[in-house]
This record gives sequence, C-alpha cells and structure tokens, in this order.
Amino acid sequence: MSDSSPLPPVRLHPEAELARDALSTPLLARAARLARWAGQDTRVDAGGGLVEEQLPTAAAHLGLTGEEAAASASEAWRVAVDTGLVAIVDEEEGTVATGEDLALLSGSPQDVLAVWLTALETALADASVPDLDDLVDAMDGGGEIDFASLDWDPQAEQEFLDGVLANLYLLTVSEDGPGDGPVPLPALAASMIVPSDMGEPTNDVLEQVSDAMMRLDDQFRVLEPVGIVEYQPVDEALMADTDEEPAVVDETDVSRYGMVRLTPLGLYGLRSRLLEAGIPAPAVGDLADKGADALLDGTSTFPPSAAQAETEQWLDRREPLAAARELLTAARGSDAGAPLRRLRCQQALSLVGAVAEPALREVLDDAELGGLARVWLTERGFGDVPPPSQDMVFWLTVDTIAAQLAAEGNSEELQGLVEGLAQQHGGFFAAAWRVDHPATADVLEAMGRLHPDKRVAKEARKAAFKARSQQGG
Repeated sequence: MSDSSPLPPVRLHPEAELARDALSTPLLARAARLARWAGQDTRVDAGGGLVEEQLPTAAAHLGLTGEEAAASASEAWRVAVDTGLVAIVDEEEGTVATGEDLALLSGSPQDVLAVWLTALETALADASVPDLDDLVDAMDGGGEIDFASLDWDPQAEQEFLDGVLANLYLLTVSEDGPGDGPVPLPALAASMIVPSDMGEPTNDVLEQVSDAMMRLDDQFRVLEPVGIVEYQPVDEALMADTDEEPAVVDETDVSRYGMVRLTPLGLYGLRSRLLEAGIPAPAVGDLADKGADALLDGTSTFPPSAAQAETEQWLDRREPLAAARELLTAARGSDAGAPLRRLRCQQALSLVGAVAEPALREVLDDAELGGLARVWLTERGFGDVPPPSQDMVFWLTVDTIAAQLAAEGNSEELQGLVEGLAQQHGGFFAAAWRVDHPATADVLEAMGRLHPDKRVAKEARKAAFKARSQQGG
C-alpha cells in the first residue's frame, strides 16, 4: 500500500465458516493427518524435519504420488511441527509425540484459526525462499548458502511478498476493486514495480514486471495449499523455450498470464497480519456494539456501501426509536467532523423507518438538527412539519456541503451541487457569508474552486473572505 489513507473495511465470513475452511485446506489437513500418524518409530533430523527414509511412507499415508509427493509430505510435516500439532520429544534421538495443540483442531473456531494462522506464517516463509535447486547450486564448499551468488535478499523478498499481499488485500476490499473476482497477475506485479506517476512504462520497467510475475507465479503456487488464495497459474505455453516449436497462444487472453483471488480465509488471515503489524484494518461489524458516536465517527471514512452495512448491523442490535434518539444526540457538535457525522446520521435514519418520527420531531427546534429533521419528515410524507427559516436553510446548506467535502473532496457530484445552488439562488453568496457555521468560509472557498464560471467563482471567493473576516480569522 503506497499511502497512509485508511483501509476500507473488510466483510469477513463468520468465524465458524472460516474455521471449517481452515480445516479443509490441503496444508493444514495434511499436517493434522501426519500428526495423528506419527508414533514412537517416527524420527526427525536435527532441524525437526522427517528423516528422508520416512518421507515415502508419510507421502503414501497422505495419498500423495508423483515427483512432488515427498516434498509435499515434508512441507506438511514442517507445518505440523511449527503449529504444535507434533512435539519434538528428544532432539538428540529425533523422537516425537503428539503435540498439545492438536486438540485445538477440535476446539472453538478461534482455536482452529489460531493454528491456521501459524500454518500461514510457515507457508509465507516458504514462499519467500528460492527454488531448492537454486539453493543447492548456491552452496559454498562449507555447506553455507552464498546469498551473493544467489542474488537473493531474504528480507527484501519477504517485504516484496508482504507488499504484494497488502495490495491484493486493498484491491479486494476497495469498492471499486474486483471484489470477489480474480486479479490479473500482471496488474498485481505492476502495482509493485510501476510508479503511479509513470505514463508509458519503459522497456526496463516492463522487464521488471515480467520478472516479478514469474516470482509471484512460484509464490502463489506455494501459498494456494494453505488456503489464502485461489490461483490460476501462468500458462506454461507462454514460457516455452524459444528454440522449440512455438505453441499457439492467445496473448490477448489476460487469464493466461495468471489470475489470483484472495479467499474469505485469506482476507481473514491478511487482516490479522495487518492488525498485528499495527496497521488499522477495520472490518464491517467492528462498531456494532459501540455507541452512536463511535458509529458516526468510525464510518466517516467508509465507502457508502460499507457504511450502510456497518450501520445496518448496528441498528439490528437496538430498538429503533431509541437508536434514532442516540444517533441524533451523537450528531450534534461544532467540531470539524460534525457535518459528516450529521450526514452519516441522516443516512442511518433513512434505514430506521417511520418509527423514528417522534425522535425527529423532538429536535425540530434544534439549531443543528432542525433542518435535518424537517427534510427527513417531509421526504417520508409526514404532515404538520413547520417550514424552515431562511437562516436554517442556509445553515443546512453549508453543513451539507461541508459534509460532502469531508466525505468525497472535490467530486463531480459536489461540483453539480455547487452549480445548482448558485443558479437557483441568485443572492446566495451575498447571504451565505453571514451564516453562523464553523465551516462557512471553507465551504465558500470550495465553491469558488469548484464553480466553472469565473464570475461566480470570484463572487464565492469574495464571500469566503468576508466570512473569514467575520469569524476573526
């Protein structure tokens, strides 16, 4: 992630469902089977790995065949040891026993997910290690790895993979991202290599992207068995030896270059890692048991659909009329965040329904909430709604624009609102600078920036100057 802006909230599946997913992942399922298989005759080497002569038996127990069977069994065993499903009893003799944590796989969803998170760390560490053949080739005479000849920096490789996964997480949780859909591998590699301000990538940059794709292809193949991603590998025909007869390849089919998707379990795992790293990574439902003030402030940075989903969960736990009163109380204030709180309050009240009517009538005379209440009651067809004063209309207008600025910045929608206001109310700026609202000057300055008509924009800037002078700033 390239900036410090807050992450959008993730929508997590229920923990019971995630725990079932974790238990069914190939890597953890195999590790559990090997933990139950291990006995007094099982032997490990100095590093805790199964001795080589027992790997075929372990692979057969797991039903694995083929060239990679022994390697897959060895990987599953390492996970069993790392997660505490297997315990090393005597390092010198290489004996093992069932680990205490094996029982956690029959425990609560939180217990299962804790074990899976440890397995995930093992898989991530493995994904950052070069191919075994490359490691063997890089051994010096003393059996040590010559990192210089390998051109491999373990820390840099781990940081690269962490960055890729963070970008994949951000793409997945963003409302304008692919959502549950897969992300093309070239786009993910480019997100790590191509500068955001670069126009047409240079050949050197494109070559770096291609190299990154090949690294990611290897890494996602390693990560798929732990259940963090679903991965469609790069089409091997694209990597065919140029000396051989070329295969017929549709190079316009982006899926041939690899497609990756975070699973629901992967979203859970990456969010857990982000939180552990001290990065705020909200989830929909985090605010459901908190007060209305926390809800309105917390959803202020949420995209619209996420804010609605969070608010719906908050409302589901409360009696509607009491919830409406609590929301209105929390919406008051003259601080910089207050206009956006009132906007979120208005959006939340739209979900409550007609039962909220008494709460809205109670604030009709409130200087900050009276305009909002009149709009809500009128839009729902309630009668006997007193007309707003001109001062209230202007105050509500300034409050609304201030909220939109805070939520969206200089958006096209806001520009349209500004143009409409200036067109409908010929004397708007002459009156608006007098509005007793903390954001009046800022709103008028924004209107001056946003309005395409130079004459109107100048009028708005003049009004902003008057407002600021009136406020003593």
